[in-house]
Amino acid sequence: MSQREVNAIAGRLSLRPPQTESLAKLARAIEAAPAMLKHDRDAAEVAAVLAALKNQFPTLQDFERDFPSLCFALATGVGKTRLMGAFISYLFQAHGIKHFFVLAPNLTIYDKLITDFTPNTPKYVFKGIADFAAYPPEIITGDNYEERAQALGDLLSPVTINIFNISKINSEVRGGKAPRIKRLSEYIGQSYFDYLAGLPDLVLLMDESHRYRATSGVRAINELKPLIGLELSATPFVESSKGPVPFKNVVMDYPLARAMEDGFVKEPAVVTQRNFDARNMPPDEVERVKLQDGVRLHEATKVELKTYARSNGVKEVKPFMLVIARDTTHAGALLALLQSDAFFGGRYRHKVIQVDSSKSGADEEEMIRRLLAVESVDEPTEIVIHVNMLKEGWDVTNLYTIVPLRAANARTLVEQSIGRGLRLPYGKRTGVDAVDRLNIIAHDRFQEIIDDANRADSPIKLKTLILEAPDAGDERMQSVTVQPNLAGALGLNQGAEASLASGAGQPASSGLPVVTPVFTTSHERQAAHVVMEVLAGYEVRPQDAPTRQALLRPELQARIAEAVKEKLPPVQASLLTGDDAPPELDLADVVRRTVEEAVKQSIDIPRIAVVPKGDITSGFKPFTLDVSGLHLQPKDRSLVGQTLRTHEQFTLSAQSGRTEHRLEDYIVHALIDYDDIDYTTHAGLLYDLAGQMVAHLQSYLPVADEVRNVLDLDRQLIAKNIHAQMMSHFHEAATEYEVVVSRGFTALKEPTYTVGAGQPVRDYRHTVDEPSRIKQMVFGHFSRCLYPLQKFDSDTERRFAVILERDADKWFKPAKGQFQVFYKLGVEQSEYVPDFVAETAHFVLMVETKARNELGSDEVKAKTEAGAVWCGHAADHARKIGAKPWKYLLIPHDLVTEDKRLVDFLAFEISAPSLRAVP
Repeated sequence: MSQREVNAIAGRLSLRPPQTESLAKLARAIEAAPAMLKHDRDAAEVAAVLAALKNQFPTLQDFERDFPSLCFALATGVGKTRLMGAFISYLFQAHGIKHFFVLAPNLTIYDKLITDFTPNTPKYVFKGIADFAAYPPEIITGDNYEERAQALGDLLSPVTINIFNISKINSEVRGGKAPRIKRLSEYIGQSYFDYLAGLPDLVLLMDESHRYRATSGVRAINELKPLIGLELSATPFVESSKGPVPFKNVVMDYPLARAMEDGFVKEPAVVTQRNFDARNMPPDEVERVKLQDGVRLHEATKVELKTYARSNGVKEVKPFMLVIARDTTHAGALLALLQSDAFFGGRYRHKVIQVDSSKSGADEEEMIRRLLAVESVDEPTEIVIHVNMLKEGWDVTNLYTIVPLRAANARTLVEQSIGRGLRLPYGKRTGVDAVDRLNIIAHDRFQEIIDDANRADSPIKLKTLILEAPDAGDERMQSVTVQPNLAGALGLNQGAEASLASGAGQPASSGLPVVTPVFTTSHERQAAHVVMEVLAGYEVRPQDAPTRQALLRPELQARIAEAVKEKLPPVQASLLTGDDAPPELDLADVVRRTVEEAVKQSIDIPRIAVVPKGDITSGFKPFTLDVSGLHLQPKDRSLVGQTLRTHEQFTLSAQSGRTEHRLEDYIVHALIDYDDIDYTTHAGLLYDLAGQMVAHLQSYLPVADEVRNVLDLDRQLIAKNIHAQMMSHFHEAATEYEVVVSRGFTALKEPTYTVGAGQPVRDYRHTVDEPSRIKQMVFGHFSRCLYPLQKFDSDTERRFAVILERDADKWFKPAKGQFQVFYKLGVEQSEYVPDFVAETAHFVLMVETKARNELGSDEVKAKTEAGAVWCGHAADHARKIGAKPWKYLLIPHDLVTEDKRLVDFLAFEISAPSLRAVP
């Protein structure tokens, strides 16, 4: 298997595990059956390829085509287009294949594929592939292939990708004429189809391949006789009168259940009103209630998304609601209702679009423009009405509420509903239920959907269709705590690191340094252990020992020896005499050697705090509340929802709480429940903010009881949003600040790593073939690191460690809690853990290596300021006590190369913006 190419591509394209697994299976298939890449095979050779691959993939029964064709079934939202880019990159790099033919099932996906295969677009599929940096693949489409045909011999690009829309070919075949692609081209002297069919290395990629079964267009495509076909689909089956018929050529199946379990998509949930009985209501009334409840949930979700964005300093996501209509007539009636004054006072008059075939001309263009811009916070659309669902290829991340109003069985309803709304706006789960959930409003079908989701063959319950044995790379994980070298040097370590490397073969290959302990007898080690306990007490006495170097003074060592003598248990008299008697413990010598080793095997890290002095004031500054997008609606009944995978229930309450005489009190009483809000100090501001919110509610809710209803039932949600805004206006001030050094030095923490059982300790100097998996690896063979083992978050860090081993006196990667430096981002106060600490002959460095495209992010700026301020204070302290100064370095990752010296990176020193900064 070309595992090296697979790992390199997976790392450069940042593939998710199921994408990487798919790519590895393609490589494995070609390795098992090299004839897959042979041109002009006969039927017997294709059968031989099938037989060889059946041994590799138990789920593979038949290619179902005239050529070897493998299906990779990945759930919607996992990333099939990116996988196509990985397939093409691999086949070119590992096997020299240069010609590809990509089929799209409709115009939407056709346009999307062209965009995603075009350089400098947001989702460019080859970003990071070095082979395509100078000359990206040549893209030839179903619209320009005739004019591009004349330049085929002059293309500079090493790879040509043809992207065609199968719908166009099908329509021409049904019209009784040959498709245009099979007509003679004057530029190449044959049809473009014949030109492609004559290529010796054409690979066919089929997006949404369930759309290419048993059609005239696909029979024509069969005549291309490609080397192989690579099919991608989220639904690997064909509908028939007897039900769904599964594909027979699936080699990779990653169903929706696994995608939800692994957190790559939203959690779908079905929602209804509590105690709702549709049998006692006319159909029109059921629709009205579902639409109203959909809007209620939509508005509540909008508030949750705003709050999350403000609390975490991330982009704001504007959610929208999708309404599924029966037909175009029904869609038109729904549009009229949703935009009428009867529906929430006409609040959505200009925020609804109808997407179906009833539009043409300028109206169609405007509809498409608004649909494509629905993710933008500047686009007003909040409700989309569609007939027959929005098909594959319409990739949005902000669909949060679906209201299906057409007849369908429960399975079809769920599968089609969730397909377009599963993608996560932040690319990963946030841990906030409302941000990670897709809601399906199904009052009249609630129990039916729940029952179907609980069926053994439900696509949501289904865990896997793969019958293969677990991959050999799936190894059991273990937790390992790594002690600093100092413990081993004194003979005090417990052998945790050795257990990690025990399966690595000979001790010399374990990656652990071969250390001869300073102390060899149990009596000496016991004394050394007590010495270390006494030295820990000097950490908090900077007036006596501002640095560990001070512990070398004879008078201080004499005091240490006295303290140790008091702590040591009495020595039992030996029965042996003369030469057989054990040597008497030289306590002064044990103290001296222990202190010397502690100085040698440590870097002095002071504990620094900036303490306000004098008059200290803190609180929240007055501000104008941002109420844009907050349009909560009154509630008639409680809404209850249940996630389809985990069965967890949630409720949007309609229970009335305590009635307040003053409207603002609903909000104020909820706000003062927050621990950081003092009513006595902030009462004026709280009522001002509550008054702004009440005025906003009154601006769009004309009935006083409706305003009170929202304030009563949504008081917690409103308070949560206001509190998030208050945090960005918090201030603290003092007349002056004092830098307090409470410890002159601190003991090194013992980091705990999670690694695979039996994981070998790798040599830090060796190039990593799988950079995307470097976080799972552990490295050793160090000579100047203060720990025997280290883990790296990126290959850049590993390369920087190579430089430190060469140029620094000593270094290490600090564990959490080593510095206790914190930075503020949004409302969060997080600990900053720098990448490296290194000491040279003249200074001590705190180092952060960052990807260049992350240097301007708010999080990196906040961390940089925290680190630079700490180093500034530490440098001031060092000057006072005659120690080495501290410097803070922020280094772009692409400049970390081994030709540089450590001193070269001093050009990236960041000075503290203000040594009087508020902590």
